[in-house]
Formats: sequence, C-alpha cells, structure tokens
Amino acid sequence: MAIQVETARRPLQGALTPPGDKSISHRALILGGLAHGESVLEGLLDAADTRATRLAMEQLGAVFTDTPDGVRVSGLGGRLSAPSDALNMGNSGTAMRLLAGVLAGQSFDSTLVGDASLSARPMNRVIRPLTAMGASIKATEVGTAPLHIHGRELRAIDYVSSVASAQIKSCVLLAGLYAKGVSRVREPMLSRDHTEKMLPLFGVDLPEPCAVVGGSELHGCRVRVPSDPSSAAFAAAAGLLVEGSRVRLNNVGLNVTRTGFYRALEAMGANVSQSSRSFWGQEPVGTLEISYVSDLQGIDLPAEWIPSMIDEFPVLMVLAAVARGTTRVRGAEELRVKESDRIDVMCTALRALGVSVRDYPDGFDIEGPAQFRSARVSGHNDHRCAMSLSLLGMVVPGSITVEGADYIETSYPGFVHDMQSLGAPIRSL
Repeated sequence: MAIQVETARRPLQGALTPPGDKSISHRALILGGLAHGESVLEGLLDAADTRATRLAMEQLGAVFTDTPDGVRVSGLGGRLSAPSDALNMGNSGTAMRLLAGVLAGQSFDSTLVGDASLSARPMNRVIRPLTAMGASIKATEVGTAPLHIHGRELRAIDYVSSVASAQIKSCVLLAGLYAKGVSRVREPMLSRDHTEKMLPLFGVDLPEPCAVVGGSELHGCRVRVPSDPSSAAFAAAAGLLVEGSRVRLNNVGLNVTRTGFYRALEAMGANVSQSSRSFWGQEPVGTLEISYVSDLQGIDLPAEWIPSMIDEFPVLMVLAAVARGTTRVRGAEELRVKESDRIDVMCTALRALGVSVRDYPDGFDIEGPAQFRSARVSGHNDHRCAMSLSLLGMVVPGSITVEGADYIETSYPGFVHDMQSLGAPIRSL
C-alpha cells in the first residue's frame, strides 16, 4: 500500500475520537482471558496487532464475544489450555513479550512466532529475566523469535532492568503471577505503567508499585479503553503543520507515562490545551485541542522524556523539520530496534524531502525550517513512520508518495479516513 498527499490548500478543522489505546487493549485482552468469570472490554482497538493477541488467547481457551456494549470475555481462571499450533503474534512485539511471560509459567509447551519484522526484534531482553525465574525458552542464536517455551513452575525475582521498557516490566509481572513469592521490577526511568494500573481492576493487590504476589487471582471486571495518545499524535501534528488549523481530540489517554510528546509540543511553542479530564479506571482521560502556531521552535529534548514518547519520535521528527532552529535528541537508541530502525528510516526519507538531518547511534539533529521538495519516500512497512511521513505532504510543494505503508493496519486502520475527515488532501493508492 502507498499513500499520496498533496499540499493542503485550506486549514484542517474538526474533532476526532482516535482509536482505542493499543497498549491498554493488549493488556485488557490478556488479563480478561486469564481472569475468573466474565469481563467487558469497552473501546478496544480493533487492529492487526490486537487481533493477534485476541486470537492467541482464543487458542489458549478464552472465549470472546462481540456485543454492542463491547467485547465480552469468558475468562479461564488462570487455567490455560495447550494450543494445538504455534501462536502467531504478527507484527506485535507487545503481544509476543507479554505472552512469553504468561506462557513461561504454564504446564505445557508453546511456540510464539511472528512476521519478518517481529522475527528480527530482540527477545533476549525478556528471555533473560524469565530464565532467571526458572523458565526454559529456546530462541534463535541471536535471541530472536520463534520462541519455544517449555512451561514450568517459576520462582519470584527482583529484576533490575537496564532499560525503561513497559514490555520487559509487564512480561516479568505477568510471569510473577505464576511464581512463588513476590516478583519486583526496577527500571532506570518509569516506563508506561498500564499493567500496574490494570491489575488492581482485576482484583490483584500490588504490595509495591511494581510488584506482584505469585498465585494472585484475577476476577472479571469492566475495562474502558481510552483513545490512544500515540494515534492522537498524528492529528495533533497535522493541526500544527497547516496554517489556520484547529483540531479537537476526544477521550485521549493522558497517563503521564505516555504524554512526553505533548510536553515536547509545548516546549516547541505549540498551543495544546486539555479539558474534560476524568478517570476511566485508574487511567486519566481528557480532551485535547491543538491549534496552528507559526513559530514552532527546535528543542533539546530532555532524555527523561524519552520513555513517555518512544512511539512518537517519527512524528516529532516531522514537526522538527518545520520548526525554527535545531531539534536535538540523544539517548533514544531504542528507536533502532522498533518495527524498523526508525532513526534510519526517518532520516533517509527526510533527506529525500530536503530536510537537513544528522543521525547518531542514539538520536538525531534536525535543522528547520526545511526547504522541502517533492519525492517518493518509504515508510519501510513501519506504521508510525509511514503515517508520520504522510503528514509532511501537506506542506511539501506539489505532492509526495509514501510507499511501504501496508502496516498502518497494525495500529490505526482508519488513519486515512480520519485525516480526510479533518480536510487533509490524502488518499490511499
């Protein structure tokens, strides 16, 4: 799939309710499937990544029913069934790493597989702590999928992670539900904490902010999934690119571990306002309004913001290209091992569009405002890179074509439609 975008001739205006939060949806599907009794999951993201998690839980015995008020889950009470075939995680690193934690403590063997992109991503980061808990996991020689997991009884761990990663943390906490004792995770900076916020909804008492007691039972509940702040970031950026634009985004998750991108926008001089704040469970939710400003400024991004905006760097790089001055990022080496090497993919495409970019092993410098030129660029089948690059078409003379956009379906199937609803001159090819 490719996307073609022309220069915007009029402001973008309107309101959107972005799709459900992908991270929270994964966790709701897993925990709902593990719980005793029935759960109702409202506002789930229906995309390729979350469908992979749902299908895997169905293969393990959970029953999901689509209803007008959400997805109803008949949970397994912790008693999973051995799957008859490998569990295919598609493109989802979250699904693979979290389910590795669940499956490590089962009484049966299982195999996790994924597509070519997922099969190239590092899995030793979860294999190491799980092995320390007593798990038996076989991967490739370089520590990638497929993961062959021999389920067994686990022991608790006090794990010190070298990186701030919600996937590592959640993997260990989920495995800890099947371990003897109290399992804890410590990380250098706070990563997104949706697992810690959701476990109490299912009746699991956390003795510490990031710890679980082995043998804790989960009980069915109702989960409301807010709109994904990472998906909302694309409409927010679009509103800042096109003169005169004003965009309202409804029901956006405002968890502080996810809002680094919006702090960065404010530091760049953007006009971002919040209203209608409330809580859905333990997750803060609100309305965001973004209006165009003519003088975005480049910034030196504080390293401590990185974990709370790790998925938004491609779209930040787009805004840096129109901002005045240099935007500098260091300490973001994690971008090298996402769905693609996002530093390389974005820097290559931005150079083709006339942007002055310098890349480093752990970041980049972008000098703006750029003198753009039309080009065909590639998102290299990375959903966030493809969506981010398409936004620049609205300020590039003529039009641009973004190839390698197939994987947008993994997180935001309605992206093109939503951008069109705001008035963006964008279409799929």
